[in-house]
This record gives sequence, structure tokens and C-alpha cells, in this order.
Amino acid sequence: MANVVDEAREFLAANWNPEMDLAQWKEIVIDHRWAALRWPEDCMGRALDDDTAMEVEALFVAAGAPGTGQDKSNLWAGAVVGFGNPELKAQFIRPLLMDEIAMCLLYSEPGAGSDLAGIRTTAVRDGDEWVINGQKVWTSGAKDADFGMLIARTDWDQPKHRGISFFYLPMKQVGVEVRPLRQATGDSRFNEVFITDARIPVTNMLGELNQGWWVLQSALAYERAMMGISRRGPRGPAGGATATAMGHIPLPDLSLVKLAQSVGKNNDLHVRQQLAKLHCMRSVNDWNNDRSKAMAAGGGSSPLASFGKLAMSGLLHFAGHLQGELLGAEGTLDGDQNPRARDANYSQLNAYFTSIGGGTDQVQRNIIGERILGLPKEPEVDRDMPFRDVPAGGKR
Repeated sequence: MANVVDEAREFLAANWNPEMDLAQWKEIVIDHRWAALRWPEDCMGRALDDDTAMEVEALFVAAGAPGTGQDKSNLWAGAVVGFGNPELKAQFIRPLLMDEIAMCLLYSEPGAGSDLAGIRTTAVRDGDEWVINGQKVWTSGAKDADFGMLIARTDWDQPKHRGISFFYLPMKQVGVEVRPLRQATGDSRFNEVFITDARIPVTNMLGELNQGWWVLQSALAYERAMMGISRRGPRGPAGGATATAMGHIPLPDLSLVKLAQSVGKNNDLHVRQQLAKLHCMRSVNDWNNDRSKAMAAGGGSSPLASFGKLAMSGLLHFAGHLQGELLGAEGTLDGDQNPRARDANYSQLNAYFTSIGGGTDQVQRNIIGERILGLPKEPEVDRDMPFRDVPAGGKR
């Protein structure tokens, strides 16, 4: 598809100007179908193979032009592309690529965190709508979200993995109550969501009835891939998160080098070794994540995303510990009057976000053991049992 690469080169030459408004540029990229190169043409993509897509993306990077690569990073639109009906695709794909719709994830529940198949939120059909009742927790961005990606139980007589359906829930309606949760870092990024007789149009189901577990697996692979290449940023002076448009910033390799220089430890052999180790860990993880993203962009659900997410968790804990080690006694301080110590404490506490969010480290180890290393699965005595008969979790 060399002609496509040439077309991309001509497109950039004719349209890209570093001085132009980025929102306007993003719209041009999307409408000319350069934003999601691997997606089908009827989903605002170009149906390119991965090698050709990477050639085009390299041209954008070389030109300093943003906007491409959303097929690898846009969880929300990716779910619609993979599992949405024609109505959902027409309604959501372009606005989601444009970031015109705010989204959140409605997966975990108080009794179903690591084992999402144990959810008890219910969806009951009522004519052309589904009526939803239940509770979700640890939901980022719920207060401002227009829609939530929701998993709910639609058949209590099927085993727990096969009685779940996947929906786009309109959040701005009576019956959806959002309450913020305060974290150890002082932030309130997460929320609990109480759903009482909320309604969803039947067209807002992704995938088939009672087969939402497989839609969820694809969505989780997207999420884990993104968490495997990014991290939450340090708190700013006013307590807000300093972040990119994706809500994350790069790993702190360079900032730790600068910190080592500022405290006079940049020539310490142990410190230099630790900084080099962090850099090597990140480089290896980047290579693994390139493989994972390529598989996800092609429509697959790769267990490699779990490997990258687990590695990122280890990286963040390692970097946070090193940040505190560089500060020494100063690292025991806190507050805005001690910004270096404040950021170090924040980094160490916030590392647990990646250890828990998107599936705990323990869950990722299970996935890696079973799906990558081929180890035997843990016993699941309730796997083939009708969910209503599952002890505790299945009782309504």
C-alpha cells in the first residue's frame, strides 16, 4: 500500500501547519480517515495492515503532527468499532474520536472487583429499553461522563460469565447518582455510582445478549495496554493532577535524573545504576507494549497487555521508591511548602493506582500464568453453575 503512504505524505504537506489550531487539525485528520488507520473504512478508518499503518504514523511523528493512532488508544470508540451495531457506530464513532463525548467505565462493584464475572447489577428488558439497578465503584470521571460502558447481568440462570451483557448507559438521567471517593493521595478521581431504575435504549447494547463478557475482555485489553504505557502524573500546587489529554504523563526517567543532579547524587554509583535500571525496564516494557498494541489494533485481545500493565506497576513502585531515596530525610516531609517531598510522597502512594485499577497485579499474574506461560487454571467450582445458585454472590 505504498500509494497510501504517498497519500499521507501529500496530505501532511498540503494541510499540516504547526501554527494551526489543534482542534481544527484533529477534525481534518478524522474526516480524512487518518486517525484510526487499522479500522474498517465504514468506521472512519482505512483498513490498513499494521506495517503500513506504522509507516503512516511515522510520517505524522516526523512532521510533528498529532492526531493519528487512535485505533490503538481510543478505548471508547474501539469498543463500538468491534461490537457496536450500525446505529451505535453512526452515533458514537466520530464524536468519540473528537473527544466530544465524556465516558467512564462501569465495571467493578463492591462485591465484584477482581472477579468481575460476579457482578450483581441487573438489566431487565422493558419494551424498547433496558431497566438498570445496581451499584458500581472505583469509577473514574463518572461525575462529568455523558455515557458509561456498563456490564450488567441479564440472565441469572446462566453461569456467571455467560449471563452478562454490555451497554452504553446514558449517565445524565434520573436514577444515576455519583458520589466521589477520597483517595490516600488526597485526590477524588474515583467515584461510586448508584443506579436505580435507570434506562438504556435497546440499541445501546454492544455485542450479543448475554455475551458481554467477551466484549469486556476486548475493552479491558485496550485499558491494560494504555495503563502499560502511561502513568498518573504528580499533583500540582493546587492539588489537581498534571496530565496530558489522556490523563497521563510519561514515566519520570528524566525528572529523576534532574532530581539526582539537584541533590548532588548524580555521580553516586548506586544511584546511577538504579536510574539505568529504570531506563532499561521502561525500554523493555515499551517493546512489549508495541507488540500488544499492534495485536489490539488488529481486533485481537492480547494477554500481552497484562504483561505490560504488571510491568508498569513495578516500574512506578520502583521509581517512587527511588524518588524518596534520592531525597533522603527531606522525603519525610509533605505539603505544598515542600514540593519535592510532596511529589515523592504522591508518586509512592499513586503507584498503587496501577497495581489496582484495570485489574490487580494478582489478576495480571494469573492471566500471564495461564494465557502466556500455559500454566493450569485455578479451580473454579462455580464456573458452570447458574449464577443464582452461586453462594453469596448469586443471591438477590
